[in-house]
Order: sequence, then structure tokens, then C-alpha cells
Amino acid sequence: MISDHFVACLAQRAAEAEELRRLPDATIADYRASGLARLLVPARYGGEQAPFPAILEPVRQMARGCASSAWTLGFYTLHNWMLALFGEQAQDEVFADGPVLCPAPLAPTGRGLPADGGVRLSGRWSWATGIMAADWVMVGALCGPDDGRYPALVLLPFDSVVVEDVWHTDGMRGTGSHDVLVHDVFVPAHRLVGVVDVYGGTAPGAALHDASAYRWPMVPALSLLAAMPAFGAAEAVADGFAARLGERVLAYSGVAQKQQPAAQIRLGDARVRLRALHGLLDDTVDLIESLVTDDIRIPRTVRAQARVAAAHIVHESRAVVADLLESAGASVHFLHNPLQRAKRDIDVIAGHVVFDYDVSRELAGALEIGAPVSPIAMV
Repeated sequence: MISDHFVACLAQRAAEAEELRRLPDATIADYRASGLARLLVPARYGGEQAPFPAILEPVRQMARGCASSAWTLGFYTLHNWMLALFGEQAQDEVFADGPVLCPAPLAPTGRGLPADGGVRLSGRWSWATGIMAADWVMVGALCGPDDGRYPALVLLPFDSVVVEDVWHTDGMRGTGSHDVLVHDVFVPAHRLVGVVDVYGGTAPGAALHDASAYRWPMVPALSLLAAMPAFGAAEAVADGFAARLGERVLAYSGVAQKQQPAAQIRLGDARVRLRALHGLLDDTVDLIESLVTDDIRIPRTVRAQARVAAAHIVHESRAVVADLLESAGASVHFLHNPLQRAKRDIDVIAGHVVFDYDVSRELAGALEIGAPVSPIAMV
């Protein structure tokens, strides 16, 4: 599904994606042709209905070419899975012509006021990854009357939103994660789904489709998927550092760096740390997959453990890259060198709310010992 040629093309277009501040049209076309968008789409709508973990490896591999591209294409794929959590009527609409490109800024920064047959939605959302190529848009909002508000995901066609160009960043530039504005747009009730059910793996799609993928809780799914671009980029940096050792001669000493024990130690250290992350990933995924396969609702303790595992993968990937670049020489920071781009991209990825290392560890520890945790905490 994701070939070496596909990944090589992402690498070749990485600089163009940065300059455009969105994915090149050729990358979007390649993605549509690859079949990856159908991976988690239900079979009744022509999709592959694969087990949820099938998404992780392709995204990690794409990040070896371009982390921005892996992030954007990974989320397009994930969001088709999220659309499969809505009710049947919404899915009939959105999947009428197959998989779609649906950015999803999920923070509940919008307000859906009750209206006959639905809500009237207004708000502004940041971090709308991939919005410049969107077909539909999914946003988070507080819906219902003032005395009975509930968090929901709300689905709108792209022509209902306004995009504000704000994405001027030092990393992940190719994701085109601009802001989205909506003003008093009517949304029918069937295009809403409650966040509590999405978090818990009990959304309408879990009953509509007889497959374990749609019983995965959202936060573990989102956090593990979102960790893969950082993980894959760190692996690419380790490969690039190893290749660089074979050709770099240290200035003023004339010594080949590959003969330097310190450089050898850094490479060996990076490899074993990355291997350890593979073990953590596999253990986390296997636990959740076994539970959803047996149709067991995932407890908050397990969901929190998955979130902290994803945060650790990003935290450690970032640290590995920093250690390697510290020994890679100043020339690695020329803009044509992919190693510096990987570092900038991972730095920005680490700022995502789901990867807040302190909060993730706090939630996991608190839930394990039964300490009070907010009912709306992101687990």
C-alpha cells in the first residue's frame, strides 16, 4: 500500500511542501491513488475495514520521507475512521463517493445552539491540518442549551467554513494547519456525535459496523497515530546519521568521524532506544486490540496508559534526534539537509496537546491509584 517509491516521492517534495505550506497536489493525487484512504473505511462503503493498528506502520514509513506529509495523510486516514463512528445517515452522505479528505480540529472551541432539527454552529478552530484540500470538515463544539451543554463532534461540508491563513511556523510547515471559522451555520442533528461515546468506543458506528476497529477509543487511536510521524522521522535521522558517519571528516583534526568512539556510542544508543519504542508500541497496541476484539470496553486506566505511551514515544524520539544532531556538525542545519527538517518537525509535533508529557504521566498515575480526574480529561 505504501511503497518505497511513494516514500521517496514524499522526500523529494518535502522542500516544496514547506514552501507551499501545504501538501503539493501531486502528493494528494498519489495518496488518493494509493488506497490508504480506504484502509479504515467500512466495507459497506467500499473500504477495507482493516483492524485499526494497520494504519500505524504506513504512517511511520511515510515519515521517513517527510513528517509533514505523514502527519497530514495519516490524519486524513484517521478521520475517515472517525467518520465511521457517526450514525448511518451521516455516513451515507459523507461516503457517497468513497473516502474523503476531512480535516478535524477537535478542541471544543465552537458553540452549537439548539435549532429545529439540529444546531446552529459558530466558532473558530485552530490546527485544521490539511484544510486546503478538504472535502468535509469535522470540528469540536459544545452543543445544546446553556444548562445542558455537551461536547460533540460536528460534521460540515467544506463550503460551510472559512479558512484563515495563519500557518507560518518553523516546523510541520507542509501540513497547512490553518484556522477555520464558522458563523451561524445550521447543522442537522444526524451530523453530530457525542464525544463521550467517541472517547469510550461506544459511538453509533461501533454498533453499525461489526468490526473491532470501530470499538477503539479515540484518544488512544489519535495519540498512537499522531506519534508515528515523530517515530518514523527519528528512525530516518538515525539512518541519516549513520550514513553521514561514513563520509564525514572532522575539521581541524582530519579524523574520519566513523573512527570516533563518541559517534559510535551515540549511534548505538539511538538504535537501542528506538528499538525499545517499538516494544512499547507493540505492547500498547496489542493490549487494546485484544480488548476490542473481545468486545470489552476499554477502561480509562488503559486509555491513559496508551496516551502516556504515545507521549513517551514522541518525547524519546525528539531526544534521540537532539542527541544525534548534537554530534552531526553545523552543516547539518543547512535547509537542504533533511535532518534539520526532521528536528524542526518533531519539535512542533511534541507541542500537540495529547503529547504533553507532564499531563500524560499525571493522568496515567492518577487513574491507576484512583485519584480524582476530571470527567472531561483527554483520555
